[in-house]
Amino acid sequence: SHNCLCFTKKSKTEKANRESKTKETNYKSATTKEKIILAFSMAKGGILKETDPLAGKAKELKKELLKLVKEITDTDDYKAELANDAMKVLCSLQELKFKKKQVTFKNNDVPVEFQCPISGKIMSDPVVLASGKTYDRPLIQRWLNEGNRTCPLTEEVLSHIVLTPNQLVHDMISQWCNDRCLELPKPFRGNDEDVITDADPVLLKSLLAEMSSIPDLKNAARKLRLLTKQIPPFRALFSDQATIDRLLNPVSVVHAECDSDFKEDLITIVLNISIYDDNKSVVAEDPRIISLLIDALQDGNDATKGNAAAALFTLSNLDKNKLIIGKAGALKPLIDLVKEGHPMSMKDAAAAIFSLCHLPENKNKLVQEGAMTVIMKMIMERKLVGELLAILVRLSGPSKTVEEMAELGAVPCLLSSIRESEHEVSKENCVVILHDIFMNDKTKWRVEIKEDEDANSTLSELAKNGTSRAKRKATNILLRL
Repeated sequence: SHNCLCFTKKSKTEKANRESKTKETNYKSATTKEKIILAFSMAKGGILKETDPLAGKAKELKKELLKLVKEITDTDDYKAELANDAMKVLCSLQELKFKKKQVTFKNNDVPVEFQCPISGKIMSDPVVLASGKTYDRPLIQRWLNEGNRTCPLTEEVLSHIVLTPNQLVHDMISQWCNDRCLELPKPFRGNDEDVITDADPVLLKSLLAEMSSIPDLKNAARKLRLLTKQIPPFRALFSDQATIDRLLNPVSVVHAECDSDFKEDLITIVLNISIYDDNKSVVAEDPRIISLLIDALQDGNDATKGNAAAALFTLSNLDKNKLIIGKAGALKPLIDLVKEGHPMSMKDAAAAIFSLCHLPENKNKLVQEGAMTVIMKMIMERKLVGELLAILVRLSGPSKTVEEMAELGAVPCLLSSIRESEHEVSKENCVVILHDIFMNDKTKWRVEIKEDEDANSTLSELAKNGTSRAKRKATNILLRL
């Protein structure tokens, strides 16, 4: 009986929808008088539904339309003005219907999966970050452009900054909007001058020719900087050694040593073309470029230092480039930049170090160059904690390294960081390092950890509420205490 009732209701609904569509179809091919009558029928039948805040206006228009249609249908010799007035009212009703389709999205109505974690608004161009989290492209791109090299949600240091379109989420958002007669969010567009899509080899050749001439050098560099930033396909034109040679001609290299603004432009061009995957090998294998980037880390302005570090981070996505960069001597300048640079430059440098220390050879060099002292001091000062903890996890392991961490005060620092941090990834990294220290010398640090546990229950709390990895490490330490 219940199923029959549901089926009957469904049949009635489907019939009403078919009738509504039929009326709308008939309306398109009707004469003027027929259109007026059909419009009245549509309004009376509820096709133009009354929903706040436009319901009152729609109701008034329907009443007016009813009056006009009645006058027209009561006599064959109606005045032309009546038909014009009726058509105006009809147009107004159509505009109201269109406005209802332009419903502004309410955040509490939109599924959380469709909202950008940064803005909380429905995404127009969802992309996946290296951490696996999805964001709206313009917002996460701005986050990366500001020098951030971590995931806003997880604080995880990114292994790369390539943004991958999330087609599945995009299709789901499209379907969700279509089902509700809502317009899709408009994709982000910059200023008109930013809307350029094609790479022009002739333009590139012309600008590179200007790069070898002092009068036009700076103007050409500024244009190349803009083009390689705004037009991703333009970066692909730098994938051969001959083009790199024309960019780094003797005139431009020498000029970069004495003009800080030009140096910033040149370093930024290198950063932009390094983002394109097919360029990474040819760029990193040119010793002039790595030397130029290392020099910029030491002698550039704040923006130049940050972009040089970001370029090294981007190039280090390839394992073979990690070795090239480490051998060229980039690690010490990167450590120095973490220690004393501008906040944005420090983040770029930390991201580059994190990527480079994936290689054992670079880990050893970092420790030899005094990275441990700098990192522990920064963490104690609560600077770049998430990024630097991630580096420490990669560096910890060898007994000599772990011992140095402990001697620098890592144990109390890490325990306090677990209590103070609001980010699960940071807490997990802290206990991973603590576990390495404890297992390296169970006796020496037993008392200090035990005293903290008695006073604060730091590890016990983490063993209950941490990530799965954090729980394992915390529990293992507690069992051995």
